[in-house]
Amino acid sequence: MQLYNYFRSSASYRVRIALALKGLAYDYMPVHLVKREHQAESYAAVSASRLVPLLRDGDASLTQSMAIIEYLDETHPQPPLLPADALGRARVRALAQDVACEIHPLNNLRVLRYLVHDLKLGEDDKNRWYRHWVETGLEVVERQIADHPATGRFCHGDTPGLADCVLVPQIFNAQRFDCRLDHVPTVMRVFEACMQLDAFDKTQPSACPDAE
Repeated sequence: MQLYNYFRSSASYRVRIALALKGLAYDYMPVHLVKREHQAESYAAVSASRLVPLLRDGDASLTQSMAIIEYLDETHPQPPLLPADALGRARVRALAQDVACEIHPLNNLRVLRYLVHDLKLGEDDKNRWYRHWVETGLEVVERQIADHPATGRFCHGDTPGLADCVLVPQIFNAQRFDCRLDHVPTVMRVFEACMQLDAFDKTQPSACPDAE
């Protein structure tokens, strides 16, 4: 397998965590987003969307981190990243989407670049935009997991799964932009539990081959 990704991309980090939890080996293929390597024609030949991550597994090319992770879970079912019961799977997917669909699209690099270069927002306004959506979005996640009977050491139970793969990279980004996090104590407890595991720690941005 080959994973085309960027060390600071939270969507890429999600997949790196999932691969590590599954114990799957892969070739790390760096694509530098800030240097716009994803816009090069050579990468367009690999990815029609010119986005990361992209996973190559044999002749198959897969895009979108959530789809990639569920593909890995179906093709390499142990250890599972989704619960065995339908209700549990729905809860975990909803938690993952609270981050992947409600927070991340509003603060990824493309959006921030558009705010600055096209809408002419200053750095302070851009950061205020970022913090607002991250802080309010994580507050929703906090309400979903705090005191919920299915919440354990991790978002769902006592083993890491899909929701944790998605949550942890978002916290890294929140910390990088100095977001307030004291209002989400359960979220941060789960984050700290995850970072005690190699699958999360050894795939974090600073540990990547292309880290700057």
